[in-house]
Amino acid sequence: MPDALDSRRTVTHRVRVDRPSPPHRDHLELGDPPGASDAVAVTSRYLERAGLPWFPVTGEVHYSRIPRERWSEVLGHAKAGGLDSVATYVLWQAHEPAPGDFRWDGNLDLRAFVETAGRHGLDVVVRLGPWAHGEARYGGFPDWLVERGLATRTNDPAYLELVRAYYAQAVAQLDGLTHAEGGPVVGAQVDNELYDQPEHLATLRSLAEELGLRVPVWTATGWGGAQVPATLLPLYSAYADGFWEDAETEWPPFSPVHFRYSTVRDDLSVGADLREALDGIVVAPGAVPLKDDDALPYATCELGGGMHVAYHRRPLVTPDDVAALALAKIGSGSVWQGYYMYAGGTQRVGPQGTEQESHATGYPNDVPTRTYDFGAPVGEHGQVRRHHHLLRRQHLWLQADGAALAAMTTTVGGGSADADELRWSVRSDGHRGYVFLTTYQPARRPLPPQPGVQVAVELDDASVTVPVRPVDLPAGVSVAWPVRYPLGEGLVLRSATAQVLTRIDVGTGGGAGRELVVLVATDGVPVELVLERDGGGEVGASGPVEARTEAGATVLDLVGDPGPSAVVRLRGPSGDVDVLVLDEGSANRLYRLDVGGRERLVLADAPVHALDGALVVHTEDPAVTVSMLPAPASLTASTAGADVTADAATGTPWSTWTLSVPGAGRRRLATDLHPDAPAPPAPAHGGPMGRLSAPTDYSGAARVHLDVPADALDGVDRALLRVAWTGDVGRAVVGGEVVSDHFWHGRDWDVDLTPWRDDVARDGLTLELLPWRAATGVWVDPSVRAVPDGIAVAAVDVVRVARVVLTAGEGRSWT
Repeated sequence: MPDALDSRRTVTHRVRVDRPSPPHRDHLELGDPPGASDAVAVTSRYLERAGLPWFPVTGEVHYSRIPRERWSEVLGHAKAGGLDSVATYVLWQAHEPAPGDFRWDGNLDLRAFVETAGRHGLDVVVRLGPWAHGEARYGGFPDWLVERGLATRTNDPAYLELVRAYYAQAVAQLDGLTHAEGGPVVGAQVDNELYDQPEHLATLRSLAEELGLRVPVWTATGWGGAQVPATLLPLYSAYADGFWEDAETEWPPFSPVHFRYSTVRDDLSVGADLREALDGIVVAPGAVPLKDDDALPYATCELGGGMHVAYHRRPLVTPDDVAALALAKIGSGSVWQGYYMYAGGTQRVGPQGTEQESHATGYPNDVPTRTYDFGAPVGEHGQVRRHHHLLRRQHLWLQADGAALAAMTTTVGGGSADADELRWSVRSDGHRGYVFLTTYQPARRPLPPQPGVQVAVELDDASVTVPVRPVDLPAGVSVAWPVRYPLGEGLVLRSATAQVLTRIDVGTGGGAGRELVVLVATDGVPVELVLERDGGGEVGASGPVEARTEAGATVLDLVGDPGPSAVVRLRGPSGDVDVLVLDEGSANRLYRLDVGGRERLVLADAPVHALDGALVVHTEDPAVTVSMLPAPASLTASTAGADVTADAATGTPWSTWTLSVPGAGRRRLATDLHPDAPAPPAPAHGGPMGRLSAPTDYSGAARVHLDVPADALDGVDRALLRVAWTGDVGRAVVGGEVVSDHFWHGRDWDVDLTPWRDDVARDGLTLELLPWRAATGVWVDPSVRAVPDGIAVAAVDVVRVARVVLTAGEGRSWT
């Protein structure tokens, strides 16, 4: 594998893309009735909304695993992250803990959650079950149901009678909130990972509709070779790794497949452990034809937003893994990006104790009893992580051009397993499109750089070579470069070696619009913009570029570094268009939010979201910089103790403020601890597949008691205990109650102290830690594997997270 690029080798990859035939319509029992307002339809290639192609972006958020008072914050981050919808499991065991005893209060208030999502401008897909999985005890079935020994997940009349009662309650919660009623609920999923009972799946939809639920989109999970009836839309999955694999599996064979472009939708590995363990059936890769139905669009609901851990196997999926996999699916033809999980949560405690799946409940894997963080873009306690920002870049692009992209078909040009082959694809409608290129694969099997990259795309009415001059593509990158992207009337971006991020009106909003197109450069790739105008001729440009004429077009090479001030003004036939070329670091800080009565671009050093026209900042840093474009006349903090100062003008189009938040920051409690614990007993094995079982006896655990000053907990929105450690498993105990647990896998362990402030300030808390023993055979990622046996606590901090609300004054335009 070469370590450096050899730019002397150039290979031009050629592809012909034709204008696709119109999609099939009205052949599925899906969609709104004719004449409905904002009608949703499902064609053979994509979804539509109000007569236009619609590219949904959905993230999984479990309301019953998040404190009710945190719903708005999590949903705000989801909306700010570019999602237009959320999906959520309705866990039967939580809502009917005893027969006939239904609960919809507190954080079980499904109706209130859906209404809160609607307030944030998010649609909702309810995953009704009755069986859900989600690493819930018995897959979400109540214990009392399991104890009856019924033929569950079938059309057994006794089972369906109980499902009817549960569905009736759930459907009643959604009364008045469906899409047809002007509400947020656009879809519903029945059951989950049920692969051999299509009649039962069809019955579940019919049952929900009989009880009054009318939604345009009905779905079922389609992976594992599932037999999905024609009344349901199959949705697919893709994960970078899986805790459900054996401890001896170094790299699951499905993982590299998902980083290549492919029009194959199914992944037979997801849920395979349950199929084998619970049914005794192994679905071999050759047993189910991997053939996609031309009558159905390629839609997903479980692109891995991270990965959970089991005791025996603890993957460490990185933010870059998540983002590269997501972009690979767009390059493979996905028209619905659905993430599992988008926001983590905490396993519930019910009448029988903690409600996670385990060997004790017949599950193949022991998972943590409390945490369901999943390494998601938004963590269990609201932590906003790097992949939230990486994915937002893709989602802003889909907001700006998703309607066009959804209607484009996919041609895969380089999708083999050969690591030395360029992996590429093209999505196009025959007139314009995008070239996808990737040299990314997880760090365990990195791909080499690709020298002299160039793709020639033959369209219906033109041939475009991207780029005009070959470029060297560094290792570890994934890109989607535009082909004939419309900039304005009579002005076209024929190609670019930068990605479309968003576009926004930066004028006064009173009819004197001025559009700004935002691109993002890729580190290590020079920016080339190739322009065409109606009637031919050069395109005038000013800004940090050098112009040349090549192949009958105006070619602009960016001079200097991309960034917030790299604005190129183009003179088109019907007016000027401005193009901003950001660097990747700035792109990761960029939001597009409705602040002060209009949409604005926001560059922020801390996570932000919009709420009722205000800008909400969540920060663990005492100083935060916020820039906006178009800028409001002023920015003021309505949160006590916070101060906002306008920065001096810098000659850039942005206006910048510095936010001072004295309460935010960190308080160190301990460092460099090496508590002793006796060697654990011989590891136990359990469950139907005989895998390593999680320890349950903590009598020999090392105990680290932490006294936490009250002033470290007070005066902020949230106080997290952050533990940087190595060991096997740990749990945090407050007042005799286990409030958090952690299977060590290389990430820091965060414990939310906020609900226990008074108890912790008075009595402190105790960490109970068991030592790492490599000989036990637990699988952890190679990047963290070389740790000594025992326990090491590098640091324990209280992370003080402040919430500040900023209000914008009257705006001004950018000239």
